[in-house]
Order: sequence, then C-alpha cells, then structure tokens
Amino acid sequence: MPADAAPAGIARGLWVFSRPNNDPAKILAVGITLCLVCSVLVAGAAVLLKPQQDRNQALAIRKEIVGVAGFQADSAQQVEQLFQQHIETRIVDLDSGNYAEDIDPATYDSHAAARNPATSSALASDQDPAKIKRRPDYAPAYLVRDGERIKTIILPVYGYGLWSTLYGFLALAGDGKTITGLTFYEHGETPGLGDFIKSPAWQARFHGKLAFDEHGKLRLAVIKGRVDPASPEASYEVDGVSGATLTSRGVNNLLRYWLGDQGFGPYLKRLQAEGGKT
Repeated sequence: MPADAAPAGIARGLWVFSRPNNDPAKILAVGITLCLVCSVLVAGAAVLLKPQQDRNQALAIRKEIVGVAGFQADSAQQVEQLFQQHIETRIVDLDSGNYAEDIDPATYDSHAAARNPATSSALASDQDPAKIKRRPDYAPAYLVRDGERIKTIILPVYGYGLWSTLYGFLALAGDGKTITGLTFYEHGETPGLGDFIKSPAWQARFHGKLAFDEHGKLRLAVIKGRVDPASPEASYEVDGVSGATLTSRGVNNLLRYWLGDQGFGPYLKRLQAEGGKT
C-alpha cells in the first residue's frame, strides 16, 4: 500500500463533514460520530469511577451495619473505625449453622454467590416466601462481642416487597431471640407508601420484640393493622402499615424466611443452645 494511501482514505472519509449542514449524509455522519465519542467517554468514566463506586457502596453498607449495631458515626472515618474495632465478620454455612472457616469474609460476596448455581441452591415456590429464587450456601453474620460472649448479631436479610427486592439488616441480642434493630438500605417501593420501611419510627417498633418463643418456635410477624398490647402474641407482633399491605407482607415474609430453617435458623438455634458464646 502506498505511504499516502491511508491519509488519502481518511481525507475522503472526512470529506462528508465539508458538505452543507442540511446534507443527510453529513447529518448522519455527525450523529454517528457524536454517539461514538459519547460512548467512549461514558465507558471510560465508568471504568475509572468503578473502584470509587465500589468503595462508596461498601462504606454505605458498613454504615448501616454500624448503625443497626447501636453505634453512632458522624463521618466515613468513624464508620470505618467502629466497624474495624467492634464488628467481627463471620461466614455461616446456612445448612449446618456452623462457621465456614475456609472462606475469607473480606472477599466473599453472598449476592454474587446466590447467582452462581455452583454456590447456591434453587428454592421451590413453597420454600421461598421471600421470593429470592436462589439462596447462597453461605452468608455473612456480623458480631459485636462483650468479652467472649456475643452481645449483638447482625444478619443480612432481603426479599421481594411489592415492586422490588428489599435489602436490609436485622440485629438480635446475643440470646438469638430478641430483636434490637432493623434497617433497610435499598428498595424500590412506592414513595410515600412502601418506603415506610426506612422510617426510623416504624423500624423502632421491632426493638425488644421476640423472634422465637421459649420453645424455639419462630413467632415474629408483621401483622395487618395494629398490635393489641393485651394479646399474648404482642411480644412477637409488629404493626403493618395501612395502604402498604403488600410491602408489609414482603417484610414479614423475608424476615421469617431468613430467621427460619432455610436461612439463619440453624445458626441461631446453635447460638441459643450455646448461650451466646458461639
């Protein structure tokens, strides 16, 4: 190929841009060029910003864990300090309830594991009230200790509401029965209705409720309407929200799923049997 063949070809290709502005060929060429340039810029920005986005997402989740554990953090630095100093992350084998010592908590991603058939289990419809379809074989548990004894356990919970999957954390006391906190950090429910799940006032209704009775039976329920304080079930029940029945039902289903035998139930039973020393 002659040395000047490439420049000549480029010149012929750029010739279209010298045509009148209302020329269809020029309009098409300009449109294609702008699309290509914008695509390159957007793709480049996404690649460059992804590490920072991942760090921000991890920080946001740690902030939720620290908060539901009962700590107050006013800055990103405080969140990191409190998480490192007070939160112990363990990976739980959901089938046995034992800790998986061969999995690194720092790198394990339970949501990615749930999408992988090799590291998750498909759920039949009658096993899946939370509508998550697949359950990871292992999941993290976040522990706050008082000496050797567990003071607080924070469990990741998620399941489908009305329009979206709700992601949150449930905190229980070291007895594995008493709820000390609940938070949701991601959802796509209806603004003004289903987003009540992020209301601190509604989340506070879970504080002190019992997930299990003295026989170890799962009793926690988000009910339709208001809890009757005189009812023998009042210790296990939380008010639902009028006008957001399906979202309330979704919260009930996901909590009962993750506290049940398909979720963290075997782990919590072991914790209860060992008196919070596991």
